[in-house]
Amino acid sequence: MPTVRAITYDLLRTWGLTTVFGNPGSNELPFLDGFPADFRYVLGLHEGAVLATADGYAQATGRPALVNLHSAAGLGNAMGNLANAHASRTPLVVTAGQQARAMIGLGSVLAEPAMTRVPEPHVKWSFEPARAQDVPRALSEAFHLATLAPAGPVFVSLPMDDWAAEVAEHEVAHLAGRRVRSVGAAGPEVVAELAGRLERAASPALVVGPEVDDERAYDRVVALAERLGLPVWVAPTPPRCPFPTRHPLFRGVLPPSIAGVAERLSGHDLVLVLGAPVFRYHAYRPGPWLAEGTELVAVGSDPYAAARAAFGDALVGDVAAVTGQLLEALGPEPERRPAGEAPGAGERAGADVRTAAGADPARAVAPFTADQVFALMARTLPAGVRLVNESTSNTTQFWHHLELDRPRGLFFPAAGGLGFGLPAAAGVALADPSRPVVAVLGDGAVQYGVAGLWTAVRENLPVTFVVMRNGTYGALRGFVDQLGVENAPGLDLPGLDAVRTAQGYGLPARRITDGAELAAELAAVAPGRGPRLLELPLVHETRPLG
Repeated sequence: MPTVRAITYDLLRTWGLTTVFGNPGSNELPFLDGFPADFRYVLGLHEGAVLATADGYAQATGRPALVNLHSAAGLGNAMGNLANAHASRTPLVVTAGQQARAMIGLGSVLAEPAMTRVPEPHVKWSFEPARAQDVPRALSEAFHLATLAPAGPVFVSLPMDDWAAEVAEHEVAHLAGRRVRSVGAAGPEVVAELAGRLERAASPALVVGPEVDDERAYDRVVALAERLGLPVWVAPTPPRCPFPTRHPLFRGVLPPSIAGVAERLSGHDLVLVLGAPVFRYHAYRPGPWLAEGTELVAVGSDPYAAARAAFGDALVGDVAAVTGQLLEALGPEPERRPAGEAPGAGERAGADVRTAAGADPARAVAPFTADQVFALMARTLPAGVRLVNESTSNTTQFWHHLELDRPRGLFFPAAGGLGFGLPAAAGVALADPSRPVVAVLGDGAVQYGVAGLWTAVRENLPVTFVVMRNGTYGALRGFVDQLGVENAPGLDLPGLDAVRTAQGYGLPARRITDGAELAAELAAVAPGRGPRLLELPLVHETRPLG
């Protein structure tokens, strides 16, 4: 009879999970024994970096990734980035090696009887098979659950002595051929009702979220906005970019506060939200959820988000499918104001990258402003570059200059936890080396995911790490002002040197102090170029959040 290990590797091939992201320990060695030649092992030096690298890879490909962590301790190391993956709804199959079954209840080293509780609540499902022969079926369940809407990470604890056990073929014969799919289209009466509300609305608006940043939904949502001439906002605290940022209908990102959202959407009698929870606030500015006279209906795949919302109607379904149905139901394009003449079109985020940057940013010298840096990026980066942003104190300026027009072009830590950006950039580049990656990182954020530099060098990935060095936790400085906090310790970061740190990992790195020099470096971003790091002295700026 075949072993659990042999059956598992066969199943992983069937599912396309032949890239394993891991940091091995003794509990995991039996799984890695005789590692197949057609598999690839992507080593990370810390489990937090491993999880984020897999997260970036899965988000960029749109397919699940397999993560292999070391015991409860390694799983604990990965928890911060597991929270980000959960908030991003990233399909991950996360595994950790458990001690041998006879040792688990004895308080042995590397044993954790409550292993399945460690990753909760940041996984959709957490399981340890009752017997070795159940491992293949448990991994099958994990794979399908990770991909079913709403997608997200799942966890399986794997005792180390299960891999050599034999399993009867009839128990696992049908696992490889199974397909489990969501069918999330709406019924005709629901589509007709929603289309009627849109057609009757005097001033409808559209808010889009991360579920739209997908090859199936993206173009359909753009077509819907154009069909009805809808002004388009991105939902607050966006982890992805779900709409072309240079489109005439684009209005930017909604502020992350209750009052801010209500103010921005005031004057619209109907707001259609596609692919976003309603809403992920951050700054506490209370007030009415919406202005008087404004109604809202949200379409998304997450029933929990739909039930949790404090206002508005909700439809639980597939955003791409429902948007396609709406386009069919609306029929020929109505006579509405042309998109280019929509009210406020000149006020959209990033209407002119030169406005906020002032004089020609190529003539700037350090310390730079964030506007100068991002204006240069918008001007000089080649088409197709993917961006990862973890410079959290500069997100307003980042979005103002952002120029993206295709799905899966931007990635941001959805849960707000630092440590995602640097290793996630490596995973995004690993997913498709033909599209180089630029990771914009705060000098503090670098320290959380610094182990990812080694993986970028090891895999020779086309990543340019741009470190915005302002010597402080800038986002916290913004909260200090907003909350009226005084004399808070631990906000300054003196003595950090990202250049020397990167060089210690074998990564080419330099400090840039001239705008023309920075423009030349950004223009040189290309698929065939290996990883490098650019540190930019930055002026500290504080912006209100909501």
